[in-house]
Amino acid sequence: MVVKHPVAEANEQSPFGTLSPTEFYAKHQVTHSSEYITNSRGFKLFTQWWTPLPPSKTIGCVAVVHGFTGESSWFIQLTSILFAKNGFSVCAIDHQGHGFSDGLDNLMYHIPDINPVVEDCMQYFKTFRENHAPDLPAFLYSESLGGAIALYITLRQKGAWDGLILNGAMCGISAKFKPPWPLEHLLFVVAAVVPTWRVVPTRGSLPEVSFKEEWKAKLAFASPKRVAMRPRAATAFELIRVCKELQGRFGEVDLPLLVVHGGDDMVCDPACAKELFERAASTDRTLKIYPGMWHQLVGESEENVNLVFGDIVEWLENRAKRGGVANDGDA
Repeated sequence: MVVKHPVAEANEQSPFGTLSPTEFYAKHQVTHSSEYITNSRGFKLFTQWWTPLPPSKTIGCVAVVHGFTGESSWFIQLTSILFAKNGFSVCAIDHQGHGFSDGLDNLMYHIPDINPVVEDCMQYFKTFRENHAPDLPAFLYSESLGGAIALYITLRQKGAWDGLILNGAMCGISAKFKPPWPLEHLLFVVAAVVPTWRVVPTRGSLPEVSFKEEWKAKLAFASPKRVAMRPRAATAFELIRVCKELQGRFGEVDLPLLVVHGGDDMVCDPACAKELFERAASTDRTLKIYPGMWHQLVGESEENVNLVFGDIVEWLENRAKRGGVANDGDA
């Protein structure tokens, strides 16, 4: 399927290029809204959504889950606009400590426990679907750490979703990016003693090893809500723990599944994504490993971006057209 991803209109300073956000939405024939919600822990979390303008018909709902150090207002917003202009009601939330959302102890990118973040997503997505797309097929789209969060969501809400897309999912952290030995094996000690210590070394800056196109790496750093910093000890330990736990549950994944991954991803190991695909119980499953591409597939050349996201939109449209309403699952 041929699509043109809106990232082609961005520049080094703005995801909207030379247009204002309002002009950008109008050009792509989508509406946009946002609001803050308060979660059970008293944090204010930023949420937003995009819907197609008439005469386009809404054929499904997509809940978007961003990755570590990401946010819903930058690159992933452009992907959300792509989905919306192709007929989907799209919603997203900034995780705690990310984007415009409050952080634990007012710290950025601090996730010592993934479970509250998973709960935030489940509660917000449930409310959005009830209010905006109660009778439409619903899908999860996720990137990087968002893939791990989305896997937890589907494992806890069996039957609630009509499909899951994992883009560069964190099913396993690449050895090329993990903290060097022996620190990785001592993290449990460091995390217990100084959990917010943020000098855990990784092998390279996340945007620099994620975006192949240099101007897109510059755009990632241009976000006013993105700060280059090393992971905190407790967060790094939790991310490694999450990968190990999920790897033991790959066989429980049973919904329609699309796995897309860069063959040269230096952040999240493509071999683990392949293992998930092979072990999943899903009868409807598709794996696409794109040779030579990096962690952020939206960070590739325009031709490659359109190829990848054409595959994703085609997969979504085909399954949305099958119709049907998912069960509510566990809240």
